Amino acid sequence: MKALLASAEALPFAKVGGLADVVGSLPAALQREGVDARVILPGYGFIQHAEYGIEPLLSFDFQHRLGSNEVQLFHCQQGGTTFYFLQAAPYFGLEGAVYSQWDWDMERFIFFNQALFAALHHIAERENWLPDLLHLNDWHTSLLPFLLREQALDARLAALATVISLHNIAYQGADAGGFLWQAGIHGRHHADLLRLGLTDNLLAIGIAYSDMVATVSPRYAEEIQYPYAGFELAPLVAARAGDLRGILNGLDAEMWDPATDAALFKNFSAHNFESARPANKSHLQAYAGLPQSEHIPLVGVVSRLAAQKGFDIALPALRATLPARDLQFVLLGTGEPELEQAFWQLQQDFPGKARAFLQFDGAVAQQIYAGCDIFLMPSHFEPCGIGQMMAMRYGALPLARETGGLADTVVNYDNDAADVGTGFLFQWQEAAAVQGTLNWALDVYANNAAAWRRMQARAMRQDFSWRRSARAYAQLYADARARRQSA
Repeated sequence: MKALLASAEALPFAKVGGLADVVGSLPAALQREGVDARVILPGYGFIQHAEYGIEPLLSFDFQHRLGSNEVQLFHCQQGGTTFYFLQAAPYFGLEGAVYSQWDWDMERFIFFNQALFAALHHIAERENWLPDLLHLNDWHTSLLPFLLREQALDARLAALATVISLHNIAYQGADAGGFLWQAGIHGRHHADLLRLGLTDNLLAIGIAYSDMVATVSPRYAEEIQYPYAGFELAPLVAARAGDLRGILNGLDAEMWDPATDAALFKNFSAHNFESARPANKSHLQAYAGLPQSEHIPLVGVVSRLAAQKGFDIALPALRATLPARDLQFVLLGTGEPELEQAFWQLQQDFPGKARAFLQFDGAVAQQIYAGCDIFLMPSHFEPCGIGQMMAMRYGALPLARETGGLADTVVNYDNDAADVGTGFLFQWQEAAAVQGTLNWALDVYANNAAAWRRMQARAMRQDFSWRRSARAYAQLYADARARRQSA
């Protein structure tokens, strides 16, 4: 089986969210399952070719409704996986960030789908390699199933199977009709799209025309069939329920290992964390300008600052708890200006107890995972999330809302000897729920150290590697290919 994963992001080249983690690490796991998996993404201007050994592969003139562009393809090997990069000025190759303004992103990612569609033939000729299946990811690549079904003149392309993965259904590429008309893409006549008024929604087009649909956790696959999580796409997802698979995201267990992570102040494992891990907490406290004490519980956050993440209910809970309890708080993240301001103000109001690093720094992120006691994820919805997995692997116990992938990965504490549990869960989307659960966790930390240590050890030993999920994806690919062959 040969599979080409198309994405707007992939580690280590371009990352904004969890999409990059998945597309960057899943192919290597697929290779171990016998899938020849490769990746193609835009050749953004900020990607350093010399750093990654990226070299030119081929170029061709691409004629489209808006004119003609020279498309250049580059490639490299990273961790045993072939990555392709598509450049075509002014769409891709000059930018300093993955995403731009809404209207320009619409135009350039529609172009990316069209140019990638054209590039498949050239890759086949130059590399003697044509995939059996395209694995599309989110709205940025979701036009490809439609193009393959409706515009492929080459029988080899028309026969390609397709899978689309929904990493976050809140981002849909909606209201694309004018951009599609401008690009010469017409005729989205799928019955479900017409019935639901979704012919101008890029993600809906991908869901309707793909052979199979996947999302990033079993719970999220259930949730998005209902409007509270699937929004206006819920009826379309429900109509594809028989073709929908919820496959839990994984971690690169070799890359993210507290026993070898060079970013940590002191390495540790599940065997020696009780003696070795506290040095990381002390280091984090010093770096954040907080009093150094092993006995003061430290709550950590590493996150995009977005409405989805539930900080509107976490901030009141923190404001109520910080003055009332012996507690420290450290946050790393950027995002919506209102949330950045709110966390900056929290730091100003609680000096010596709260610190907000309004930036992204990979090394600091690892130090928070390895140094905090409680990792806060109060998300309103969370397709999967890897923060809670990282926290557990690095010995921090998640405090999270029971939704999506958080519900699939965090087991609630049994409020006893910790015969069960890897963290603390709440359900209600209320500040009081966050505050009550935080007080519960703080009480356990202060009064039941043995239970806390049992949960830490259990959390660190959880298997969040890609091995099991890669097998599920390989089966999904086989199912999609069988579906296409019988169509």
